[in-house]
Amino acid sequence: MTWTIIAVLIIVGFIFLLLEILVLPGTNVAGIIGFVLLIVGVWQAYAVYGGKAGTITLIATVVVSAILLYYSLQAKTWKRVSLKSEIKSKVNVVDKNKIKPGDTGKTISRLAPMGKAYVNGVYIEVSSDGEFIDQGTEIEIIKINHNKILVKRLKK
Repeated sequence: MTWTIIAVLIIVGFIFLLLEILVLPGTNVAGIIGFVLLIVGVWQAYAVYGGKAGTITLIATVVVSAILLYYSLQAKTWKRVSLKSEIKSKVNVVDKNKIKPGDTGKTISRLAPMGKAYVNGVYIEVSSDGEFIDQGTEIEIIKINHNKILVKRLKK
């Protein structure tokens, strides 16, 4: 086995270990494969080229592993790949002036038991008290609790 094959085994082992640490959390196949490839690379250096070359390969592998781990876990590395945008919107902000208990409207989607409705010119997310209400059904707002709007089927 040549040094090229040993180096490729170790490099591919590093790649699999970095994938395990940065991309695939938990104990996955990638980490096991990476660890096995590193061990096989160092073992082949001992077997083919002797103790001195094997020890140098082992020390180099440990040092490179420590350096890669250090740089991959630094904050700058994570800042480059992390999401920087923020979601500033809110779901179902209820305007008490437009929507209040007793108002009527029509379901836009099926309430099973949650869905969309159109009340007083506003599209809102509503919830029934457990019953399924089909699309296009007339509804009445029973109660508003913070951002949760409870409705019932309007009796005709």
